Amino acid sequence: MSVKLPNPIRPAFDKGGTDSAVIVNIGPSHPATHGTIQIVAELDGERVVRTDVHCGYLHRGFEKECESHTWHNLIPYVDRLNYCSALINDFAYCEAVEKLMDIELTPRCRHLRTLLSEYSRIADHLTCIAAALMELGAMTAFLYLVTIRDYIYEHLAALTGARVTYSYGRIGGLANDVPEGWLKRLGEILDEMDTFTGRVHGLVDRNRIFIDRTRDVGVLTTDEAINWGFTGPILRSTGAARDLRKDTPYLSYAALDFEVPVGIKGDNYDRYYVRMREIDESAHMIRQLVDMLEPGAINVDDRRCVFPEKTLVYNEIESLINHFKLVMEGPQVPPGEVYSAQEGANGELGFYLVSVGGGVPWKVHCRSPSFVHMGGVHRMLDGYQLADIVPTFGSVNMIGGECDR
Repeated sequence: MSVKLPNPIRPAFDKGGTDSAVIVNIGPSHPATHGTIQIVAELDGERVVRTDVHCGYLHRGFEKECESHTWHNLIPYVDRLNYCSALINDFAYCEAVEKLMDIELTPRCRHLRTLLSEYSRIADHLTCIAAALMELGAMTAFLYLVTIRDYIYEHLAALTGARVTYSYGRIGGLANDVPEGWLKRLGEILDEMDTFTGRVHGLVDRNRIFIDRTRDVGVLTTDEAINWGFTGPILRSTGAARDLRKDTPYLSYAALDFEVPVGIKGDNYDRYYVRMREIDESAHMIRQLVDMLEPGAINVDDRRCVFPEKTLVYNEIESLINHFKLVMEGPQVPPGEVYSAQEGANGELGFYLVSVGGGVPWKVHCRSPSFVHMGGVHRMLDGYQLADIVPTFGSVNMIGGECDR
């Protein structure tokens, strides 16, 4: 005999349910819920009647913490919002500050930021797709994709000197230029990736088990996606070609030739396929950007935000004072407010900044896609099977660091 349990989190679940309904908690201890997500599900047998999704807490306090540090010192914090594509976080935040300071990047910096954003997008999509396939039992495809992702992680570590959270962006530029041989290795990794993703397409795209588990599951219409604020691959999987790189071009995207992949039904299969196609498009953009790169400065010539060369710091009192003031007081950002958004791997990643003048922000707010998506993810879970919850949740690619700010 099934027993209907009371739910202290959502008492409304105790009203109007059927006699056979049971309420269960999926997560936060479930290995697929990232340690913080709790899905309170009302089940009628194996069918999910309705769900209540709680994103939980990491207790990071990112936005409040930003009010106590200089504009420069926030860069390692924004890295940790989405640790699968941390460089996009860096560049989106730096762009917002640069708008407040009316700074225009050098051409080489603009191209490199665009290249590294697409490289990070590939790493993020590989992580998402690999995890989703593993949760459906496709271990071979998982290993193919994670192999390439590890190559990318090692390659980015060789560029930035750090792992996962790179702190590579700088207000007005980048921490350093690409080292010798880095671009050659980039081409080798992209060629290997084409081979491995081709194998995954062959294993998965027409696999009857995969199609049965993903097609017409977790369906989201375009209207629903827009009403709930979904962006990125989830919105595009419904057929809406909404992409900030095309609609409001920034960095070097206006000079690139690329397509915006879209889905048909907005189901789990479409979300998989859109991300796989975006990997191909990102690789195509990276190859264009490598051809566009020309020698030049990677940082603007602006003492308000860019540190002087070390040789000058050691030999000129003016440069020493400039360096000291940037470290101790931070860049002096004029009063004002700005919202700046870029196309993150999971959707629109925006920063709303308020400055009252000085080296410390008055307000930093992050429009993080994962937090917005958690508000409407129940629409993709309700009405399907219990076994569909984990694959559907995996297709959303929730990143806990973005949810708890």
